Parts: sequence; C-alpha cells; structure tokens
Amino acid sequence: MKILMFGRGVIAAIYGWALERAGHEVEFYVRPGRAAQYGDAIDLDLLDTRRRWRGEPVTQRWPVRYRETLEPDHDFDLIVLSVQHYGFPAAARFLGPRVGNATVLVFNNLWTEPLTAIDALPADRVAWGFPGAGGGFDDDGVLHGSLLPVVFFGTLDRPPTARERAVRDAFRAARFRIQEREDFRGWLALHFVQNAGMHTQSLRLGSLGKMAGARHSVREMVLATRELLPLVEARGVDLRRHRGDLLLFRAPVCVTAPALALLFGRFKPVRMVMEAHANPEELRAVCRDTLAEARRLGVEVPRLAAAEPYFAAGSKS
Repeated sequence: MKILMFGRGVIAAIYGWALERAGHEVEFYVRPGRAAQYGDAIDLDLLDTRRRWRGEPVTQRWPVRYRETLEPDHDFDLIVLSVQHYGFPAAARFLGPRVGNATVLVFNNLWTEPLTAIDALPADRVAWGFPGAGGGFDDDGVLHGSLLPVVFFGTLDRPPTARERAVRDAFRAARFRIQEREDFRGWLALHFVQNAGMHTQSLRLGSLGKMAGARHSVREMVLATRELLPLVEARGVDLRRHRGDLLLFRAPVCVTAPALALLFGRFKPVRMVMEAHANPEELRAVCRDTLAEARRLGVEVPRLAAAEPYFAAGSKS
C-alpha cells in the first residue's frame, strides 16, 4: 500500500515508521519549505510494545521522504490524517479536493461532531481510527515516545466498508491489535473529556509528565472526568454503550486513583509518552473547548471551571 502521512507530527512519524517496516511505501506531506527544515531523516527514541509489553527500544536515524505538493491525480492508496484537533478543519479543507482515489484515515482527537468535521472530505472515502501511541520531539528534533500494541477503529453505526477493512488489514499486517468501537462518535467524545479531566491536573502541575505517580492529582483527574460524563450525555451519547470504557471513572476512586497513579509512574511505555509530550497548547485547547461546550449546554463542571486560570486564552503553564 502506498501511504501518505499528512504532516510530520508525532503520530504521523511513529506510525509512518511502523507501517514502512511492514512493507508499505510511506511519504510525508509537509508545508512548502518544511522539507529542507526537517532534513532527510527522523531521529527515533521509541519503546515499541507490539511484541513485548515492557517494550523494545528503538534508537535509529530513519530516512524519510517528503513532498510539498499534492495534486488530485496522485497514486496514494491511504492518507493518514492526524493533527491537533483545532487544526483539523484547515487540514480537511486542504485535503478535500486532493483526496483522489485514496482512503482518508481520520486518526484524530475530535470535539466537533464527526460528520461535521469531515464535511470537506468525500464521506465514502473516510475511515475512522485512533492511535495508541504518543510522545514528543525534543529541542534537538529527536522523537521520544512509545508505540502501544492496540489501535482503535470504529464506524458511525454501520458496518465497515471495503475501504475501511483494507485500512484495518494494513495495520494488522504491521502487528497491531485492532479494537473495534461500535459507537465511534460516542467513543471520541468520551476520549476527549477524559483528556480534559486529566489536563485539569497536568496544567496545574506544569507538565503532563508530572502526573506520573502523583496520586492526589490522579484522584482529582478521575473526579474531574466523572463530572464531565453528563456533558457527553448532553451531546446525545448513550453512555450505556460504553460501560467498559467507563469502569475506571465509575469505580470507587479509592481503588482507581492508586491503580492509575501506579500505571503512570511505573509502566515505562505510558510514562515515556507522558514525559515526552511537548505541546502544552494542545492540552489548554482541549480544556477550553470542553468548558465552552459545558457552558453552552448548561452543564455544571466545577473542577474543570476551577482550573480555567491554567488554560484560559493567553495563559501559560
């Protein structure tokens, strides 16, 4: 399969590397002038957990190929679109007339209604997924992060199309385990508010990495997320369809908070993702957008509202 990764962000780079190693042909679309700025390789410092749960270290200089133009008659089979959620509308508008015959994998955090978000794209060529990886580039351009074995896929309440099945097969061939989510719209909304709950605390602490092992902050994260569940319901999501995903937030916090704190602090692949994260504006934007929606719908979210000084426009943390 010939694959175009849209941009050279963390998710595009990690999964581009994994897909290329599985035999696919991978290129990156970047804005004009960026190819020379980035250079012809990406320095990787990863933990790859697809075969061993503790992870296999990957330290290498990976040669990559860039393109700075994209014409509609290209021959890519798959375009992987993973950008910050606030950058998604512009990316979708750019890609809309340039999709060609490719499938577009929306591999993205979203708060906008999914069908509204992809309005600029041909809907019959869209597949829905979500990564199980993360990290960040340091000041020297080295990508630090972890690649987890699970990738999430789903549909908006219909069976997968032939295009969507082909995307899943490409990831399976790269040794990823596929977890299907029946109500992907609802799953995306829940994931977004879980992030907002976490960042009420990570922004107070000054970084996501400082959440590792911070039991009190993890407890507040769980409670903040629990307060956000009525907001997801107010957006029309049936939480009964997501019981498994909500166990951590509905179980007694005296049990879940210590377990999560231990996971964040002791499980190296997760800790590495948190410590390497390098885009605080993304965290602030998740909180701002969640709070704005809660106020629009009249849903009380006291813990998120109390954290507003840490993520209000113009704030720095």
